[in-house]
Amino acid sequence: MLASTGLGAFAEQVSVAAAATTRLPDNLDAARAATFTQSYATALFSLRDRAGLQPGESVLVLGAGGGIGLATVDVARAMGAHVIAAASSPEKRAAAEAIGAEAAIDTLAEPLKDRARELAAALGAEHGRALPVTGVDLVADPIGGELADPALRALGNGGRYVVIGFASGTIPSLPLNQVLLRNRTVVGVDWGAWAMQQPDQQQALVEELLGWVGEGRLHPTAPTTYPLDEVGRALDDLLERKVVGKLALVP
Repeated sequence: MLASTGLGAFAEQVSVAAAATTRLPDNLDAARAATFTQSYATALFSLRDRAGLQPGESVLVLGAGGGIGLATVDVARAMGAHVIAAASSPEKRAAAEAIGAEAAIDTLAEPLKDRARELAAALGAEHGRALPVTGVDLVADPIGGELADPALRALGNGGRYVVIGFASGTIPSLPLNQVLLRNRTVVGVDWGAWAMQQPDQQQALVEELLGWVGEGRLHPTAPTTYPLDEVGRALDDLLERKVVGKLALVP
């Protein structure tokens, strides 16, 4: 069974209401289940419910090797989109490609705006897009920081910039003229607040996602595991961005 406790989950046992639990599909083990809800619910809520992602559109995922990033790649592919993963290390780009990204950008060595536009055009041609492709259709940004400006400029006509979080620690200031140009849209995502305000809809969202896992449409990556008594080291590794994907504490 899967349950979200909010606070207090760094423990060997927890008490939760029966209504807050969800049965797991047979093909999802405990470690992947423990790291599933926040990332995957955020991804589906962001892409479908907030940004209206459609099959055949292109998605640029920033921080694609992190927990939210990998889930966003996986969910976008399950929805029929074409994903460009942007990440800073070969390991993170490889993880994103392994879960479904069709192309990857080295954010330390390649110009994000130009490379994203180039890849969006190539993917559009490969998949038979009828109109000239002027950039990516959607940017999913869970990190903020210095990549935000070039990512916004990489959007094509009618593109949507989805603000998910600021894992880099820096909240960017976006030039509003770039939102006006090409009729772009900036979309805010606060999944946590929505989930607390709409618990029934959140439960339905999680059950839908778990159904996709059971059907083989989603492929959650196994997390890095740490013993429960090494939680301090685990948190340090997260803060220092040493972890690819998610991590799980094992009692």
